[in-house]
Order: sequence, then C-alpha cells, then structure tokens
Amino acid sequence: MGIKAALSKPFAAFAVWQINKWKHNAVKAQQKILLQLLQDAKHTAFGKDHHFAEIQNYSDFKKHVPVQDYEGLKPYVDRVVAGEADVLWKGKPQYFAKTSGTTSGVKYIPLSKESMPEHIKAARNAILTYIHETGKSDFVNGKMIFLQGSPILTQKHGINIGRLSGIVAHHVPAYLQKNRLPSYETNCIEDWEQKVDAIVKETMKENMTLISGIPPWAQMYFDKLSEQAGGKKIAEIFKNFSLFIYGGVNFEPYRAKIEQSIGKKIDSIETYPASEGFIAYQDSQKDKGLLLLANAGIFYEFVPADEYYNDNPTRLSLGEVELDQNYALILNTNAGLWGYSIGDTVKFVSKNPYKIVVTGRIKHFISAFGEHVIGEEVEQALLTVANEEQVSITEFTVAPQVNPNAGELPYHEWFIEFANPPKDMTAFSKKVDQALQQKNIYYFDLIEGNILQPLIIRSLEKDAFVNYMKSEGKLGGQNKVPRLSNDRKLAEGLEGYIIA
Repeated sequence: MGIKAALSKPFAAFAVWQINKWKHNAVKAQQKILLQLLQDAKHTAFGKDHHFAEIQNYSDFKKHVPVQDYEGLKPYVDRVVAGEADVLWKGKPQYFAKTSGTTSGVKYIPLSKESMPEHIKAARNAILTYIHETGKSDFVNGKMIFLQGSPILTQKHGINIGRLSGIVAHHVPAYLQKNRLPSYETNCIEDWEQKVDAIVKETMKENMTLISGIPPWAQMYFDKLSEQAGGKKIAEIFKNFSLFIYGGVNFEPYRAKIEQSIGKKIDSIETYPASEGFIAYQDSQKDKGLLLLANAGIFYEFVPADEYYNDNPTRLSLGEVELDQNYALILNTNAGLWGYSIGDTVKFVSKNPYKIVVTGRIKHFISAFGEHVIGEEVEQALLTVANEEQVSITEFTVAPQVNPNAGELPYHEWFIEFANPPKDMTAFSKKVDQALQQKNIYYFDLIEGNILQPLIIRSLEKDAFVNYMKSEGKLGGQNKVPRLSNDRKLAEGLEGYIIA
C-alpha cells in the first residue's frame, strides 16, 4: 500500500465523522441554513425586494419568495452579469457557470466564494465515504481521469466564466494533481472527438485506477480505447481500474453496455452535481440512494410533481416530505439562487438519513394524450424487459407520434440504438409496452380505450446518437440526450438513422 492510500483511510474516517454530525439531524441543519442564507443576503437587491429582514421561518419565506425558473430570476442575473454587486448574493460571484437553456439561450449560473468550496468538498467526500465503507484505497496511488469540459475561462466585468466541470478543474487539490489526467493541454481541446482521441493516446499506457464522467461519454472513451487496443476489454487495458464515478444521467440504461466494455464488474459511485450546487452522492455501496447534502449551503424545497404547473403549488421543506413521492426540486443557495426550480424530479427512498433517487426532468415527459409518462417509467419498463431478454442498449429516446399514417392510431415512438438487439423485435416491443402499461395507469387506459396503439420501436444504426449530437453542435461531456420529448424535434433529427 502506497503512502497516499495509507493516509487516505484516517482522512476518510475524519470526513465521515463530520458528515455523521449532520446526517441524522438533517432537518435541523436545513433550518439553520435557511436562516443563515437570509441573514447573509438581506442587504442584497433581491433580499430587500423580498423582505428578507422580516422573514422568521419557512412559512414566512414561502409568502415572500416565489418558485421560479431561470427566466424568473433573469432580470436579477442580468444585473449581476452587467457587473453590479450585491444583487442576488453579497458582493460579486467568483464565477459564472455557463450552461445552455431550452428557453433562455445561454444561462449564467453564479458561483460564489461560499458555494464553490461545497462543490469540491462534496466530490472529495463521495470518494472518502467509499474508502471508509469498503476499506479500498489502493486506487488513489494510480492515475485518475475526469472526463470534463475545457478549463479555459473567459471574463466579463472581472468575473470568470466557463463550464462547471472546467471551473472545477482549477480547484483540484494539489495532492491529486500528479495523479490526474488528461493533461491541461488535452483538456483544453474544444472538439469532443479530437479530445477523446487525445485522451485515449495519453492514457492507453497509464495505470488508470479511477475513471469519472457522464456514462454515454465514458462509453465513447471506452469504445475508442478498445478499438485502439485491438478489441481488448477495458479491464485488460487497465488491469487496476477499480472505481467508476458518474453523474448527470441515470446510469441504468448504460450499465449493461459499460460493464460489457469493461469486461468485469467494478465498484461505482453515483453523484448528483449541478451548476446550481452539488446536491447528493451515493455514500454506500449497499444501496443506490443518494445522500442529500443537507449541510452544504443549500436550503431545499420540494413541490409535488403533479402540482408543479398549478398556480399555487404545495411547497414542502425537508421535514415534510414523504417516501416514494415524485417531487420537483427547488433550491435556495449560498450563491444567490432563490426559489429556483432546477428542473429535476426526485423521490425519497429513505428519511433516516434522507436519501433520494433522481427520477427525471420536470419538462421531460410525454403527455400529448394526457398520459403524463415520466422518464423513470420508460427507463424501468425498457430495462426490465431488456435484462430479461439479454438485450443491451446504447442510447434511446421517446417521442409522441400524433399524426400517424391514415387509418392508424397515434402512438409513442421509441428510437433505440441497440448494442445487442432483440431476436424478435415485435415480441420485444410488445413486452416493453405491457411493462409501461403496468407502470402508468393513464397510458394503460389510453391503450385499452383504443386512443393509442402500442408503442413502436425504431432501431437506429450504430453511433446514431453521437452523430446526431455532433450535427447539432452538442457533442461533449456535459450534453445529454433527453429521454422524453413532448414534440418531434429530436425524433425528426433521428429519422435519418433508422435501420430499414
């Protein structure tokens, strides 16, 4: 055991001791954070406009601060981007994380000197809790790769701007820098395909022990590695590769293909980072729930997903949530986001401690016929059948077909890129449709009532999604294919890749 591996164990024990101090007192921690956030921001423009000085508790807070998305906060964000101080949070942000929005164009998410350390601490603690639970630490002596955006930053009114993953690259602890790949020069390559090719070249002969990235882009890296190594599995190329860290999308649709590419089962840690804050991570290999970070500068609110579009939806604090209910996640942060709907939906799978699973996007659903099918339902329906049939899936998305051929009923159209296709596509489609009917009673009623016909699967050619994303200028580590759309834009883009 190397010196880093040996030192990591007492470091991990100390980190877990600190986590446990708030882990089982999360509601109390949340109450304290709300009051601290209000105190720190009461002299800001937003704080004055929303009477922060008068707010004594969560009930008061709900009366003064509305739930809003980026569009709702944009007038304040625009002032911050223009260089004004003390608008949403005290002073000016340390960074803007630049993201793309569906309605807002480019979004600028503020990161403050208070919020930035929480991102770094959460990523570190995800690894340390793993070491403490499993006793496995040898991987820290090997090379680690983080598939991420370019670390090149621009400036606007003295504030650095970049992708979150590129910003985080500037905060990697010194003790990890020697182990970290790719090189800074390679990380700066903007073209994703060129970048992955360069990463493959840099890492092929290295002792890679930890790999981290969004699953579909990690898969692209694995495919290129295997191709360069004459078809070898990743476990043959990197004999000491033992830990995969991922986030950004649900891993389950990619698990079978990635494990097949690796050639063996390895431990993995799921994380839930976002530009708006690091929200949760998997703190145990014994369950898949993600520990909600209740003491990390964020006060959370939860809106029942089926009320989200109501004029006056129910808003709940952490102590009021129930298990197995679908909630839209609302953030109030120490970077100045207030009543901010991040767009994700979550369910609680434990309340002691508070653990969640991410179930989808509040705007990513299909309800063209009143069915309100969500991402969790389509993923579980497809994966249940795929596992039974030993079918592997690279990527997929679903859209409604509301204008079918004459004489046909409307239907849900599934675009699937198979790594290992089913032997009988008709039987496979029928099983997936039945599984979805069991998960969504409204969809069942529409099929039974002959409003919809059963779903239709379009099998896509190899690399269809990669090529489509490339054609849209969205090929890269932070871009994700939506599972569900209520329109046909993505479906129409994929039609040219259908296997006849």
